[in-house]
Amino acid sequence: MNIFDEIGDKESVFKDKKFLDHRFLPDRLPHREEQIRSIAKYWVEALNGVTPPDVTIYGKTGTGKTAVAKFAMKQLKEASRDCDVNIRTEYIRCTDYTTEYQVIARLCQQLGRDVPYRGWTKAEIVNTFRNMFKKNAFGQDMILMVVLDEIDILLRNDGDGLLYTLTRTDNVSILSISNYVEFKKFIKPRVRSSLRDREIVFPPYGAQQLVDILEERSKLSFKEGALDDDVIPLCAALAAKEEGDARYALDLLRTAGEIADERESEIVQGDFVREAKDYIEHNKITDIVLTLPSQQQRVLEAILYLTKRKEEITSGRLYEVYKDISKGDSVSYRRIFDFINELEMLGLISTNTVSRGRGKGRTNIINLQCDTSLLEDSLWGV
Repeated sequence: MNIFDEIGDKESVFKDKKFLDHRFLPDRLPHREEQIRSIAKYWVEALNGVTPPDVTIYGKTGTGKTAVAKFAMKQLKEASRDCDVNIRTEYIRCTDYTTEYQVIARLCQQLGRDVPYRGWTKAEIVNTFRNMFKKNAFGQDMILMVVLDEIDILLRNDGDGLLYTLTRTDNVSILSISNYVEFKKFIKPRVRSSLRDREIVFPPYGAQQLVDILEERSKLSFKEGALDDDVIPLCAALAAKEEGDARYALDLLRTAGEIADERESEIVQGDFVREAKDYIEHNKITDIVLTLPSQQQRVLEAILYLTKRKEEITSGRLYEVYKDISKGDSVSYRRIFDFINELEMLGLISTNTVSRGRGKGRTNIINLQCDTSLLEDSLWGV
């Protein structure tokens, strides 16, 4: 018997796993109606032939930012079919296209112009892009809505040239998505002044909101009666502790179901959710640490050392321990601040500014945000 036929014939608690994938876009996004309406309030201008203002949306991982942006794109596309306008909506993930040239080339390709991803000058690629905004055969100007997901990654790697180009191109409206509230520190004043964006903040989901999301998805994903009563509330409670991360809640539920299949159990039990949590956490931390540059691994090792000693971790004390660990192969004190910001963006640490009292200034205190034993295994398995 073919091995794939044999495995495929095994009983499963699932009807269809795809509905538990965070990339799946449902027909309804519970508890994000207000944010969808906020985007639509600005984008509706495009239906009248007016380029909408730029929009920036902020929020922690798993708060629905990408899903809401894609949902709004889908709705605008549907609405524009009944209007005499030429509207295009394009989505770019800035972890896949990390430079201005790559993003502009990708946009050209999505809009129907075949251009290479390397080999042209910046002026050639920008002029090709801008020439696409000339009136079409019906005398209509094209209005382009560009969604730039995880824009902070591109800005940190390549600077603000892309925003400079897009904000100075007629009929382009930018929707930027960032997990990082302070990402605009990467944008120079001349670009920031032309961006003039409207800001929308996505709060974390509460536990009951996560229950609502998981119940909708579970009806599509699992066979009837396959979930114990405590499974969804437990997934929601654990994800609520992770800053209301719906993506994490979905991962927990899916992984718990996969554990049930491995055990040949017809029911997903609460204990499987706890096992799923340990499995996901281990893989997440290990994957992140393995891909960190060696200098950042040393900074993390210094934070781990100070955490285990229950010391207050200031940037100055951290730098002292980091230099000891590095044994002469260390970076400057100023560079450490970049590493701290990057580790915070990855969710491995958090920083909190505290006041030392009158005349003593303010200090950043660093805290580890993952299990120490898990981090030890990841660092010393590198």
